[in-house]
Amino acid sequence: QPNAMGGREVGGLANMLAGHMALENAEHRGIVQDFWQSPVVADRSGLKAVELFKAVREGRIKALWIMATSPVDSLPDADGVAEALETCSFVVVSEVTRAADTVPYANVLLPAAAWGEKDGTVTNSERRISRQRAFLELPGEVRPDWWHLSEVARRMGFAGAFSYEGASAIFREHAALSGFRNEGSRDFDIGSYRDVSDADFDAMEPFQWPQPAGALPADTRFFAGGGFFTESGKGQFVPVVFKAPRQTERRYPFTLNTGRIRDQWHT
Repeated sequence: QPNAMGGREVGGLANMLAGHMALENAEHRGIVQDFWQSPVVADRSGLKAVELFKAVREGRIKALWIMATSPVDSLPDADGVAEALETCSFVVVSEVTRAADTVPYANVLLPAAAWGEKDGTVTNSERRISRQRAFLELPGEVRPDWWHLSEVARRMGFAGAFSYEGASAIFREHAALSGFRNEGSRDFDIGSYRDVSDADFDAMEPFQWPQPAGALPADTRFFAGGGFFTESGKGQFVPVVFKAPRQTERRYPFTLNTGRIRDQWHT
């Protein structure tokens, strides 16, 4: 996996808020809005990847910024994705190579940092946050994704909210939001890192959350006591029924696929 867990922690999906908070939860929306002093906050989910490109094809979305993925290669109905990008009025592509399938559709091409050039954190599936340190210098005009986003935000008039000088500043804000009006009510809390210095961030050892401010690290067996961070305090199970693929010819019991599955996004 790439940094999927870390992406969820910062609200990197269309149906989530930052800090592992729920978009459908009015209290969570209020926490995020108050923390960032935002005039508005979304109250319904955005479009997921497959729905997003359908909306582009239908003309409901006229501007798109593609970052850290190559949907012409990896999404189902790749030809449909290409058609969508062909008709989209304005496409920005952040990429590490000119050979990516999205590049021909870019109105603006931004040189992005590759894995070995990036600086920040990643989280694995046991909630362990690790420092990712660059081992290569940024070549040419290459810049990290956060820098590109911040520069665009500044030009749109939001310089005060995007005044970051580096990854450590972003991490401090991330940690502070996680502990904001939390007091044990939310699972994700790394508030003890809200004031981490640049030097301590650079030297940071891997750690497992939660680590709230002013408290000892929690037991690594997160749910050993039987409680869950749900409204009822109980775990929520979703029963599913296996539906086997349809086989059209009994003499040849094979199932063909295109190499893609629905909503798969790894390249």
